[in-house]
Order: sequence, then structure tokens, then C-alpha cells
Amino acid sequence: VQLVESGGGLVQAGGSLRLSCEASGVTFNRYGITWFRQPPGKEREFVASIYASGTTYYHDSVKGRFTIGRDNAKNTAYLQMDNLKPEDTAVYYCNIRLSSDQFWGRGTQVTVSR
Repeated sequence: VQLVESGGGLVQAGGSLRLSCEASGVTFNRYGITWFRQPPGKEREFVASIYASGTTYYHDSVKGRFTIGRDNAKNTAYLQMDNLKPEDTAVYYCNIRLSSDQFWGRGTQVTVSR
């Protein structure tokens, strides 16, 4: 299983970015995908999840600003991030949890300037 994130970058506060997570080596439509982030000097934290059913969950800090989605035909999950804030600065990782193991991408850096 391999996960590859992309779409990070530098953006001003109030701006938007769209992250992608492309999966390979797995029957993508059977599993949920979760986005985590790790701010500088802090622990990795949950951001959002989308189940195979399409049900979504968000951390309170991103509700109303971030939208998680998936395109099973492309084996890709997305994280649309709007109205970004400096406190959203972090390395963003996607994660897939199988029945007996879990896998992570290498992450993509998101930096939000004031």
C-alpha cells in the first residue's frame, strides 16, 4: 500500500488549498481515509475522515472551513481547505487503516502566512 500526498504550499491567511492523497496497492473504495496534521513542535492531530460509505467527520477547529472528499475511480481522497489560518500551518498526512495494519503518506507541507 502506498499513499502519496500533494497540493501543499504557501498561502496567505484567508486563502485556499486543495490537498490530494493518491492510493495504490489497495481496494480503495473499501476503506476510509483520514487526514492528520502535525504543526511545528506539536503532536500529530486528527483533521478529518471520510468512510467508505461517504460519511465524514471533522475536528471542531476545521468544521465549516475544510471539506473532505473522495473519488474512488481515481483512488484519490481530497481535502479542500478554505479560509486558512496561520494555526493551520502543519505537515498534512493521509492515513488508511486496514483490518490489520495502517499506512501513512510522507506528508505535504502547508504554510499559512499572516
